[in-house]
Amino acid sequence: MSTKPVTAIIVGGGHRSFTYAELALKSPEKLKIVGIADPNPFRCEKARKMFGFSEENCFSSADELAAVPKFADAIINGTMDHQHVETAIPLLKKGYDMLLEKPFAVNLDELDSLVKVVEENGNKVMICHVLRYTPFYLAIKERVLAGEIGDIISINTFEHVSYHHVSTSYVRGKWGNSDNCKTSMLLAKCCHDLDIMMWMMGEDKPKTVSSCGSIFQFKPEMAPEGAGTKCLVDCPHVDTCLYSAKRIYIDHPDRWEFYVWSALEDKENATIEDKINLLKGDSPYGKCIYKSGNNVVDHQSVMVNFASGATGTHNMIGGAARPLRRIEIVGTKGEIWGEFEHNDIHVLRINPDPGKEFDEEIIDLSAFCEGGGHGGGDLGLAEDFVNYVRGEEPSVSCTSIFDSVAGHKTVFLADISRENGSVTKDY
Repeated sequence: MSTKPVTAIIVGGGHRSFTYAELALKSPEKLKIVGIADPNPFRCEKARKMFGFSEENCFSSADELAAVPKFADAIINGTMDHQHVETAIPLLKKGYDMLLEKPFAVNLDELDSLVKVVEENGNKVMICHVLRYTPFYLAIKERVLAGEIGDIISINTFEHVSYHHVSTSYVRGKWGNSDNCKTSMLLAKCCHDLDIMMWMMGEDKPKTVSSCGSIFQFKPEMAPEGAGTKCLVDCPHVDTCLYSAKRIYIDHPDRWEFYVWSALEDKENATIEDKINLLKGDSPYGKCIYKSGNNVVDHQSVMVNFASGATGTHNMIGGAARPLRRIEIVGTKGEIWGEFEHNDIHVLRINPDPGKEFDEEIIDLSAFCEGGGHGGGDLGLAEDFVNYVRGEEPSVSCTSIFDSVAGHKTVFLADISRENGSVTKDY
């Protein structure tokens, strides 16, 4: 078992890849970034300067990288969702291990193809389900494993996507149109939540899946009367609309800046005037949210029937006042519930003693929550990947590609059910 730093190459130099690669700066004894493949020269140069590798280790594509001899242990693959399989396969066949951003595939055929390649080549592939690494979900998993609430009867998860997040990512942004991004709203946003459900359920796999959902509010007929097509150009509601690009982005220029202002990333010290002009131009973030050409649902419900007879539900609602992830698990001996944003969980245990009904324990996790994205999960995932590649015992949170199959498959079948209007879909 090696104690040398794991060497890795970034493929797709976006926000997520650089987030995981930060481990190389914080703990260089664990991870060393030695190259990048990205068609954007600015991002290649950014990585080269940040991590100190030579110019010859900059490549314009995964295929170009795969054409040269293998020179690192692993790949950090942060390409767009629909590019994951096409960029992963040639590098896996080259012998690289891989940290692969979720979702690892955008349909069932891609899922099968990628899993087959990993099986044939024996790669260590971990999927970036960062919520498993947060103190909140890890504490719940540990109590489920300890049998504190008995056998699970029902598991329910909820995700409220805030109005500014749904606007930025799932209406105006990269994941707003499935014809372009090749992913559904459920896959892009909630494969985390379905993965958590499957993780909690362990070996109890789904038997059937059903789902319904629609575009409820982000469509042309819901626009304010007289609304224009670009908020800062021709809309009289620019100062009053809840989804005005001025109110969401210009009045809050740091909000989702790695998405909204990515077109200005090569411009040092971009001004507010630069940002206003960008939104007045071709930027999708300047469009009327009701006329953005989006086609993914803004709310969806999923119901899962497990082999044991247990049931699970997930409800996603876009356009909420605040972000929220909530989980409720009811077992034969008690229940666990909590809200991710509050960093505490409630454990209730049945107690039929005189004067009792149940015992409640509230576990405050705030002291364990580190800074960083996804409640401290990003750094924990990157560290666990290093351990995984080194051959150390993986943590209980570790999501190999094989562990991630059930959650992805549930998402795909839920979307098939929603699209076909079917009551259930055989798992």
